[in-house]
Amino acid sequence: MAGLPLIVKYLLTAFVGMIPILELRGAIPVGVFTFHLNYLESFLCSFIGNIIPVYFIVKYIRPLFDFFGRWKPFKIVIDWASERATKKIEESERLQNFAALGLFIFVAIPLPGTGAWVGSLIANFLDLPPKKAVPPIIAGVLAAGIIVLTLTAIANGGIQYLLQRG
Repeated sequence: MAGLPLIVKYLLTAFVGMIPILELRGAIPVGVFTFHLNYLESFLCSFIGNIIPVYFIVKYIRPLFDFFGRWKPFKIVIDWASERATKKIEESERLQNFAALGLFIFVAIPLPGTGAWVGSLIANFLDLPPKKAVPPIIAGVLAAGIIVLTLTAIANGGIQYLLQRG
């Protein structure tokens, strides 16, 4: 992968950041370890890639669900996503009472099943307008990115240490 042009590395890292579930939690390590980007480059590409879909999910996912839900293969995926988002809403009283803070915290925790995609779905199911939903989601992505970047740097330092000792 070292022979790829820098712009291609940036675009691929941003693209990984757009992928549901992986998001920037996967894109930052991919940028650093696979494409050998520096930490800042990897963070920025991952962050940008992760926030690009947020507005569109918050604003337009429900009409798309209604349209594509008419076909069985799509309905299975849509029902899974809807059930997951609804379950998260029902599980968290705090999310219901303090939607913006709840979204921020939910997105900021870099664990599987959290992140901008599910946070955006939750915002949609809570009927939050994009003006109220997008800022806490983006802030959550920023916080998650800082956490993942720190963990990636720690892991990279540990790997370098082990390689130098071996």
